[in-house]
Amino acid sequence: QVQLVESGGGLVQAGGSLRLSCAASGSIFSINGMGWYRQAPGKERELVADITSGGRINYADSVKGRFTISRDNAENTVYLQMNSVKPDDTAVYYCNADVIDYIGRLFDYWGQGTQVTVSS
Repeated sequence: QVQLVESGGGLVQAGGSLRLSCAASGSIFSINGMGWYRQAPGKERELVADITSGGRINYADSVKGRFTISRDNAENTVYLQMNSVKPDDTAVYYCNADVIDYIGRLFDYWGQGTQVTVSS
């Protein structure tokens, strides 16, 4: 079993910054992709950014130039640095990880979500 624990959410004013962290623990041999998704009220969950184990990164157009994703492979942790935030960034942010266990099985895990609220 694997757990993803997110931290760093909260209330921030428009134009401010916030840093999210997500640490994976448990039966982990390796992790392929890790990423951040978000879901605003009444909307579908959408990709914010993801990063492969080799460092290849993909961003949603809406956050390019403002958000930065990074990961620490040794610590099984992924980060999301959010700068110049806007009220439209308000959502529950979820961490996602594609984990390979010790017998080679691939699983897709989600964190419990952390609320980010941007005030105008």
